[in-house]
Amino acid sequence: MPLLDVQHLRVEYATAGRPAVAVDDVSLTVGEGEFVGVVGESGCGKSTMLFAVARLLSPPAEITHGSVEFRGQNLVTMAEKQLNLLRWRDFSVVMQSAMNALNPVATIGAQFADALTAHGKFTKAEITERSVEVLRMVGIDPIHLRSHPHQLSGGMRQRAMIAMALLFTPDLVIMDEPTSALDVVAQRALMVQIRELQARLGFAVVFVTHDMSLVSHFSDQLLVMYAGQVVESGPTRTVFDQPAHPYSRGLLDAFPSVRGPRVPLTGIPGSPPDLSRPAEGCRFQPRCPVALPECATTRPPLYPVGPAQSRCLLNAPVENNAEVPS
Repeated sequence: MPLLDVQHLRVEYATAGRPAVAVDDVSLTVGEGEFVGVVGESGCGKSTMLFAVARLLSPPAEITHGSVEFRGQNLVTMAEKQLNLLRWRDFSVVMQSAMNALNPVATIGAQFADALTAHGKFTKAEITERSVEVLRMVGIDPIHLRSHPHQLSGGMRQRAMIAMALLFTPDLVIMDEPTSALDVVAQRALMVQIRELQARLGFAVVFVTHDMSLVSHFSDQLLVMYAGQVVESGPTRTVFDQPAHPYSRGLLDAFPSVRGPRVPLTGIPGSPPDLSRPAEGCRFQPRCPVALPECATTRPPLYPVGPAQSRCLLNAPVENNAEVPS
């Protein structure tokens, strides 16, 4: 049994007209100690999917279909009281902006103490001991338990958030673009530290980012999302070395390589579709450089491509779709 099993998840945002489907039939599994990356450009539904998994959505967003099972328990149908017993103890969330996620008028130590007392009974000495321990885990001097968030650098604030997420040594840590506000050197250092902590403590990670290059050497599995759907998934090295979907290739071509000959970077033309009025066929078709006539009217499923899957008619089995070239 996987640690986390998400099946056919659908999230809609209520609007004045038709609802906007921000997450459309998304499935993923996360095993014990696994690192799963979720990538895609802004507005593709990555963060909404993550918040749905953690049951942190607020109106007008709502899960309208699917299941999210954590250790066999369906979080979608679980009461808030039961969820509060699992959050932080068994799974935790690292928000995108630590400056906004941390309380600006409380010290780091006070916020750690609030999290510990909300989910267990601890003496003052135990709270101090555990707070010091997790700060040292992420390379921060315990003296900063007396600091307020504005007194820390961006990288230190993100590491403090990770330390808070590890207070109870959970089985799963969900991270929503924790490196987006950091420079490339700080990003690399934080990613290395997350991987080291994962190896030491054994927790699994779901890591959401818009930067494919960031997870290339750290994740085990990769999901590429576009317009609320998973368009490609599989082992990270397979997706990077042999991308099967034109959108994945477009994302990779938008990042410079530090090795090999210099080549011009090519962006992806156009804009993502309106999720309240998705296209009849493939959602990437208006921006796709290799689109077929059938792509405008045929909605592709996820086709197996070796160990990966791709939502593209170019990957359809020839015997089932003889008119589509392989």
